[in-house]
Amino acid sequence: MTKPTSIDAVQQMLGAQGYVCDRALGTVVFLALSLGRPLFLEGEAGVGKTEIAKALATALGRRLIRLQCYEGLDAASAVYEWNFPAQMIAIRTAEAAGTADRAALQTELFSKDFLIERPLLDAMRPDENGAPVLLIDELDRTDEPFEAYLLEALSDFQVTIPELGTIKAPEPPIVILTSNRTREVHDALKRRCLYHWVDYPDFDREMDILTARAPEAAENLSREVVAFVQQLRTEDLFKKPGVAETIDWAKCLLALDVLTLSPEVIADTLGAVLKYQDDIAKLQGSEAKRLLDQARASLEPT
Repeated sequence: MTKPTSIDAVQQMLGAQGYVCDRALGTVVFLALSLGRPLFLEGEAGVGKTEIAKALATALGRRLIRLQCYEGLDAASAVYEWNFPAQMIAIRTAEAAGTADRAALQTELFSKDFLIERPLLDAMRPDENGAPVLLIDELDRTDEPFEAYLLEALSDFQVTIPELGTIKAPEPPIVILTSNRTREVHDALKRRCLYHWVDYPDFDREMDILTARAPEAAENLSREVVAFVQQLRTEDLFKKPGVAETIDWAKCLLALDVLTLSPEVIADTLGAVLKYQDDIAKLQGSEAKRLLDQARASLEPT
């Protein structure tokens, strides 16, 4: 599929993949695709930052290459490494055969045959279906040295391997970076990107999302689930539930053949919505009923 030519086309394209995209997000995605700029998405965990990369790759028919970030990630792990066991076997084989010419063997050992490509290098390779979607997920988990390296790699869309030289992407990949904001990402990297804060959706948009992702749920149950989760987000919790938890909870309730929420059902299934014991403990006793009453009150016409 060719890239969309308007903001409305972006929203329709993502909507066809079950991703409900508001106008602001649709605009920044359209600009990122049109201008070939990396897209930096920041927001709380579970609000759909990673999903947009998956939806884009599927909609455009491109490969999705995911670099999952973590503390201690370095360029070698993100770009390439040499297949050391295979190199050792090649050395032993050459020695046993008596053909261990040092210069020729070194050239062979550091050739593409022994190269293990990691996500950043893989994203620079040509692809008959078009440049892939490169998802650099949870960038805030990495250290500053890797962030500095990434700044250089995304500036020219090329990487350098000392033994092979510089490899430049024939067509820049579609780059999406995400951050849960556990730490601030350096301004220099943000300036290379188009930026968008992905917030929790309002009631209507979350209903649209739940309808798209769990269409088998009855409308009454879906409305109660969304209203309750929206009410939960107003509470003082260690980790507020994201859209992913809303979808998971609705599917759990469907599996239990629940038709309407009750304090007992909420208590039994809170582990699908809240992931910390301290948060779950706050909803014991009458608290679940209080929130459910408030959620139902918010659904009544004014």
